[in-house]
Amino acid sequence: MDNNLNQSFEIAFTRVFDAPRELVFKAWTELGHFAKWWGPKGFTLEVVKMDARSGGEFLGFQTSPDGNLVMWRKFAYQEVVEPEKVAYIQSFSDEQRNTVRAPFSVSWPLEIMNIITLEDDEGKTVLKLKGCPVNASAEEQETYNGMTPMLQQDLEDTFDKLADYLVSLN
Repeated sequence: MDNNLNQSFEIAFTRVFDAPRELVFKAWTELGHFAKWWGPKGFTLEVVKMDARSGGEFLGFQTSPDGNLVMWRKFAYQEVVEPEKVAYIQSFSDEQRNTVRAPFSVSWPLEIMNIITLEDDEGKTVLKLKGCPVNASAEEQETYNGMTPMLQQDLEDTFDKLADYLVSLN
């Protein structure tokens, strides 16, 4: 599953959620949950397809709060192991699932491998995410590395939404 990953440009993120691992896994893999929290704060997510299993795919689009920015995303699920792991290659796309450049940078990598692991910690869940470019040029790797602070903030915001969503289920 290495797909020519350059792990020297890896981003790593850890977050503890006050929810059981099985529920956090479902939040990542079930349409009814995923569409309610994934993405930057203020953005909405519309899911066209979600088949969160090894070999499955996701297609959806996010819309900015003002409605002026629409970003299509696709995932190619590489490995899904209930309730402990979700690994997928994420890309920006068009409506026909064609991979396209990110709207914010012409040198953003076309594909990012994300590996999410979930560990049980006395009824809480420790989520660890690792992400790195796949088959990226030197310029794409440098862009990814240079945008690490933005990526970290986006992950914080997204996982804040997940935490709030998980609390709302209690």
